Amino acid sequence: MFYKNALIGFLITFGLSCQAKDCELAISGSDMMQFDKTVLEVGSDCSAVKLIVKHSGSLAKNMMGHNVVIVASDKFDSVIATINMEAGLENGYLAENADVLAKTAMIGGGETTETTLDLGKFSKGGDYTFFCSFPGHYAIMKGKFVI
Repeated sequence: MFYKNALIGFLITFGLSCQAKDCELAISGSDMMQFDKTVLEVGSDCSAVKLIVKHSGSLAKNMMGHNVVIVASDKFDSVIATINMEAGLENGYLAENADVLAKTAMIGGGETTETTLDLGKFSKGGDYTFFCSFPGHYAIMKGKFVI
């Protein structure tokens, strides 16, 4: 009887943990100018998601900084056209832009940043692109953001 009750308890616990929302995403960028993921996918039952960005390299942010910017895919070209050194490192080389749905801080080697994304700005099933806005990085460091 003990084993039966233990098995039932395990199955209930396991079932509940499998149904729990995973509303946290993590991505890492390296000194090789690469993200470790090309798709960031969040469950459609999340209203917000915690995005954690880590720089796994050792180079300073003014040399090889990384961030994550999310835009609707049809706005990608127009947003990257506004990347400008004059906007400054602390702004991710992007001036304020209504087409930017989310943007993390720019970080350097060994650093981590995080932000919480309000998914109310996004449409479930919409077409979104994430990228690094350090000048030139967006050509390689990009992927799909999927809800």
